[in-house]
Amino acid sequence: MVKNCHPLKFPLKAFILFATIIIFGSCSSTRKISKPLDKIFEESPVFQQGFSGFMVVDPEENKTLYSHNEEKYFTPASNTKLFSFYAGLKILGDSIPALQYRIDNDTLYFKATGDPSFLNEDLPGSKVFEFLKQTDKHLAYIAPTFTEKHQGPGWAWDDYNAYYSAERTAFPIYGNMVGFEFQKNKEFPVVSPAIFTDSLVSSKDSLISSRLRRDIVKNRFTFNNQKKDSEFSQVVPFKYSSEILVNLLSDTLQKPISFIQNSALNKNLNNTLYSIPSDSIYKRMLKVSDNFIAEQILLMAANKVSDTLKSDIAIDYMKENHLKDLPDEPMWYDGSGLSRYNLFTPRSMVKLLQKIKAEVPQEELLDMLPAGGHSGTIKNYYKADKPYVFAKTGTLKNNHSLSGYLKTKNGKLLIFSFMNSNYTVPTTVLKAEMEKVLLQIRDNY
Repeated sequence: MVKNCHPLKFPLKAFILFATIIIFGSCSSTRKISKPLDKIFEESPVFQQGFSGFMVVDPEENKTLYSHNEEKYFTPASNTKLFSFYAGLKILGDSIPALQYRIDNDTLYFKATGDPSFLNEDLPGSKVFEFLKQTDKHLAYIAPTFTEKHQGPGWAWDDYNAYYSAERTAFPIYGNMVGFEFQKNKEFPVVSPAIFTDSLVSSKDSLISSRLRRDIVKNRFTFNNQKKDSEFSQVVPFKYSSEILVNLLSDTLQKPISFIQNSALNKNLNNTLYSIPSDSIYKRMLKVSDNFIAEQILLMAANKVSDTLKSDIAIDYMKENHLKDLPDEPMWYDGSGLSRYNLFTPRSMVKLLQKIKAEVPQEELLDMLPAGGHSGTIKNYYKADKPYVFAKTGTLKNNHSLSGYLKTKNGKLLIFSFMNSNYTVPTTVLKAEMEKVLLQIRDNY
């Protein structure tokens, strides 16, 4: 005789059994990660010698898989660019605003917005050149409200000659760089833009750290070309001023440019010219860690929310409107991460990456970031047949961070932040230890 069964009895048992398997399977997977990672962090002489923080989460399950010093503050270096990226996503829109302008009778009045793309060979062609070149109006450049110093707070002053320290400006041109091409058996290099050729000075004195060096306060470039048997190229930031800008514009467009300072017209430029797609500057910034673009993104964002090009305005706006839910308040001072004043925690970096993931389709987002063993700043690290690390690097002396997304062998996309400060081993040694941690997660979750 078959006993009567309640219709929900068997399904309920099956559900409980299924849930139990899932829960214990998940716990087992987490334990499989935790014990080896505990051992690495506790016993590795590399991590013991410095100070490390790490956090990895499964965003689909809203679960922290592992954390170590995740609440501590670290110097993020170029991980700061992820904050600048998010500011651009929330403020700038799909296209970069390049100029604000108006036409009165026979004059085109215009001012800049901080757009880094004008005549920048590392970015797509900007619409600004043709717009200014083809007009039959007289051109009058109006100085925008720009209150920044050309170098950021906490930057190393003696990096001014380095390619990664281009000056922050309202109207960038040529990426605010001068290029020098030294050719075989020729004393003087080819200079671009050519307007700086007359600023070259040959010297027999040996130069410190580079073949060519600019004076710190003016555009005087001293070079020593003793190695005439080899070709060599160098780019150097030029010293920016409104006069230099107007001269460069006039020389490039082959037409006169008037310069108007502190004009009431500044507030009455109601038309906007857009230059290039926003994602093109984000991809360049993230892949190669372009400091100049990162700084200009904050200036553009500030201009859009306040009509003043000042980085603090964009930072304060983001903290007040889009970053209040971070676990720890970001100590955020510039766009690029050159400043040692910046301090973030791994768990705030992870939260930021979750926010970014919500804004950008996954495939597009991963394509913007450096891919381990394949592209960008981690092309030579975290190698695999198929990339499993998609992340932004950040390096200053004795500080290195890596924050982004990790694909496991089971197809999961995880979010992580790995931050290291005060180590004295070579950074390549540190990265090898970091790789052990990331591989452990990739292979076991």
